[in-house]
Amino acid sequence: MKWCHVPVAGHALLAVADADGLIGLYQLLGSKETTYTLQPFASFALSKQCLALSLDWSTGKAERTSHQPLKIISSDSKGQLHLLKLDEAGSGLHEVATWQAHSFEAWIAAFNYWQTDVVYSGGDDGLLRGWDTRAPDTPTFTSRRHRMGVCSIQSNPHQEGILATGSYDEHVLLWDARDMTQPFADVPVQGGVWRLRWHPLQSHLLLAACMHGGFSVIDCQQATEKKQDTCTISVSHTLPSSLLYGADWSWLTFCRQPKAQPSSPSGSLSGSDPGAGTEDEAGDQGPGPACPDSPTDDGSGSKERTPPRPSTEDVRKGSSQLHSPRTKICVCDSGMEADPNIHLLATCSFYDCVLHLWGWESS
Repeated sequence: MKWCHVPVAGHALLAVADADGLIGLYQLLGSKETTYTLQPFASFALSKQCLALSLDWSTGKAERTSHQPLKIISSDSKGQLHLLKLDEAGSGLHEVATWQAHSFEAWIAAFNYWQTDVVYSGGDDGLLRGWDTRAPDTPTFTSRRHRMGVCSIQSNPHQEGILATGSYDEHVLLWDARDMTQPFADVPVQGGVWRLRWHPLQSHLLLAACMHGGFSVIDCQQATEKKQDTCTISVSHTLPSSLLYGADWSWLTFCRQPKAQPSSPSGSLSGSDPGAGTEDEAGDQGPGPACPDSPTDDGSGSKERTPPRPSTEDVRKGSSQLHSPRTKICVCDSGMEADPNIHLLATCSFYDCVLHLWGWESS
């Protein structure tokens, strides 16, 4: 699943690739009671007897000129890529092109967000390929640098020309899109890299879902700014008896209340965003800020909001750690400044079927 980064017909739009070979689009609609529902908007069947394995929107970065059409690239279990165009007037998805890209499953397809006629694909044949969608019959390049199936690709939405790829070979590679002969950085991780996500605000942070290896946050600043083969694992965490297939960052910005201001005994995420909600207990630094209208248990019978939080212990590595339940975080309110060191991310895992929300303090 991926959200479109720009509104469509005034609403947020979610795209879903499913095991029936369908690409479905859903509008997020709100009501006066501040509840939200997903309503079908459009759908497209890729081909018969195939699984839709991935999708990507062409709008991966914030800037989009009005003349650029909204496009989706998808891959399937037959090794094909499908380029679709969305009619924003409401008449649905239309096929632009379909072509054979890999011999086996095409696990991943992704846009170059800075040049959206260019897409990349990775397959179970171990190949990483580039394509010009205006003439997709022949790949623009084929790389065998990964030693096993390529299952994750994402263009950096902040820095033009930076591409991250991941594979079953347990390596994350960083590439300069102008020269795809060799990667400029190679980051070994513990586990097959099923998903990669660049941070929505900080261009150097890369989140990796590493199957049996859990997840890792990779600091790529030295590599992306100086093209050095130097990346560090800022934090990593494994989940026993599970395979981590999904991971993504939240776009919410968190703040700390100024020390001079009084603080209340509990803090939580604002309830104004659908699905948002976390709350931590006070720690050594004293109680943290409370968001407006945060429910607390003051002994009078009012209910305290119980958030989803990892049941595992804190993990520390280097100068970073998974956000401790002792630290307060909340969505920024007036008079508060954003804290760039507090991040919220989510992971989902197989076997145990659990969605975790994690707070990570990188300072």
